[in-house]
Amino acid sequence: MKLFNTMRSTASLALIALLLLHLTPALTLAQNEGLTPLQVAKIQSATSAAVSTDGQYIAFTRTIPADPLAENARNTTELHLVHTGTGETTPLVTSGNIGSIAFRPVQGTVSFLSRRDGDSGNSLYEVAITGGEPVRLHAHETSILGYDWGMDGNHIVYMANEKLPDAVNPLPYKPEIFEENLPNRQVYIQNVAVEDHNPHHITVDGSVYMAVWSPNRTKIAISAAPTPHIDDFYMFQQVMIVDYRSKEIAHKIDNAGKIGSIHWSPDGTRLALVAGNSINDPIDGRIMVVSAEGGTPVNIAPAFEGKFEQIDWTADDTIHFIASEGVNSSFGTIRPDGSGMTRIVQAGGPILTSFDRSDNNTVAFRAHTPAHPNEVFVLKPGETTPERLTNHNPWLDDVKMGRQEVIRYTARDGEFDIEGMLMYPVDYQEGERYPLIVIVHGGPEAHYGNGWLTGYNSAGQMGTARGYFVFYPNYRGSTGRGLTFIKSSQGDLAGKEFDDIVDGVDYLIERGLVDGDRVGVNGGSYGGYATAWMSTYYSDRFAAGVMFVGISNNISKWGTSDIPEELYLVHSRKRIWEYWEDNLKRSPIYYVDRSQTPLLIAHGKEDTRVHPAQSLELHRHLVVRKPDLPVRLVFYPGEGHGNARATSRLDYNIRTLRWFDTFLKGDGVMPHNDIHPDEIH
Repeated sequence: MKLFNTMRSTASLALIALLLLHLTPALTLAQNEGLTPLQVAKIQSATSAAVSTDGQYIAFTRTIPADPLAENARNTTELHLVHTGTGETTPLVTSGNIGSIAFRPVQGTVSFLSRRDGDSGNSLYEVAITGGEPVRLHAHETSILGYDWGMDGNHIVYMANEKLPDAVNPLPYKPEIFEENLPNRQVYIQNVAVEDHNPHHITVDGSVYMAVWSPNRTKIAISAAPTPHIDDFYMFQQVMIVDYRSKEIAHKIDNAGKIGSIHWSPDGTRLALVAGNSINDPIDGRIMVVSAEGGTPVNIAPAFEGKFEQIDWTADDTIHFIASEGVNSSFGTIRPDGSGMTRIVQAGGPILTSFDRSDNNTVAFRAHTPAHPNEVFVLKPGETTPERLTNHNPWLDDVKMGRQEVIRYTARDGEFDIEGMLMYPVDYQEGERYPLIVIVHGGPEAHYGNGWLTGYNSAGQMGTARGYFVFYPNYRGSTGRGLTFIKSSQGDLAGKEFDDIVDGVDYLIERGLVDGDRVGVNGGSYGGYATAWMSTYYSDRFAAGVMFVGISNNISKWGTSDIPEELYLVHSRKRIWEYWEDNLKRSPIYYVDRSQTPLLIAHGKEDTRVHPAQSLELHRHLVVRKPDLPVRLVFYPGEGHGNARATSRLDYNIRTLRWFDTFLKGDGVMPHNDIHPDEIH
């Protein structure tokens, strides 16, 4: 007991010293040695941006990370303003959490959603661009989930969950009823300029996710799913046109599949949807145009080998867009019939993640590069290169980072060239072979861009600082490469898509860069599935794995996930009961007998997308059938499909890097299961 107390006191002193170091703004720790987990935990970034009508100001939100050494809390967000001419930044609201920012038409103030003193949920606020105390414009009995301004600057259309009656149960115990009594999202109209005005409810069956005013404020385009279940949100939203005066549905659009946003043509006669090409398209990445009086949306650029990330219909014959094109992004225009596609900002620069355009054609972007996470950029009228306006992490300029390059290699079947990003070790010496960490993205309908790739769940520049190559493959089924590429993995779970990853490893070995005996793999969700597959089926190729919220058994996965229809429609393309045996053979648990890869498994205990039992199953199979294999399972209470809180993120980050250090560079002895103070840096 005395020894324990002494050890605890020493640990406490070390933790206090580290905490003092952590709080210093300069973040001098290991700046000349590369990026560390504690530094990553402090990174700020721009999360949204909106430009004023005259283009003079950009309002933006930025994350303020919680201190992982103080409490396991979520990040908060602040509202700031930057002048597009001078670059001067002014804080507007630095308390609470800020979301859904917009410039209020006519008034010129900045509106936002936040839960502030006296609110029972998120309410609508505005603040002047000169600052001051925010003014509450409207509150609902439940949280406002989203809103859109009418052209007059007084009317909003907004969504909020319906208020359900309290459950009646005289027993001193309340069970949870699975997937029943869930509130629908309802839609309302409110005139915020009229005091004590009661909002008008628009009656729509199901749950409403989008609501957008027509330019002349006579109609509202909405999308509604049959139920509030996440599967219906993904796959079965229906677009409708509501008459503002009668509040009745005037027209229905015959859209199918995933949908991300709705945009009116300036004359109010047509709609452009960022949506799927069909019910079987894995993403909402096409521009689909349709009459506002009904009909079937048409893909205006079916041959485009990229993904439209965001659009804005800015003139009758012009739609502005951000598109992912392979590992790059571009900004440009296209006509509503699909002709005249022009890139204003060419692919190959910063990765553009969102934009907002003013009346004078000033464009605000959020964008990131290999050197920094999302910041605010501006594209001034007539220019073609966005200018960076903010720098939330100036200390990053003093941190040594590994070189990042785009690589391309041919898949073993010769059908596709595969792209990916490769980060070099910080002190790379040509001719020397290094250990490799492969980071596999989830989805699989996602992709890595050639920008900032480091996070709590992605080794990135933390790996380069420790002497690793870090590889980010965009295997077949990834986004940003068009319809053929993204659909090429359907009906072939863990097949050629994961072979593409191994082919990338072979390519790096053949180039003389990587030591083939020291290759690790890490990923979350579908990337966790890939990690489990590499650690079983391809176990002879991987010396260490870290599986995060991943899949191990496709049969039980289907029965416990909240997206079974999405799994069928855009992934398996067969019902699970039509091929039980094949589903089992595409499951990592089927190949546990091959496993010789030390595996760290981590999962949020409240995950509804991939049930924690997926991790439990693989762990149980491994410890029983491979008792000498280093395997560990870590559950994160209170976390879901990915860690959202500061301390649980840091914990996972530290454990992941330690696992790779042990089995790719160290003695291979099972590491301790605690986090020691000297590991927090």
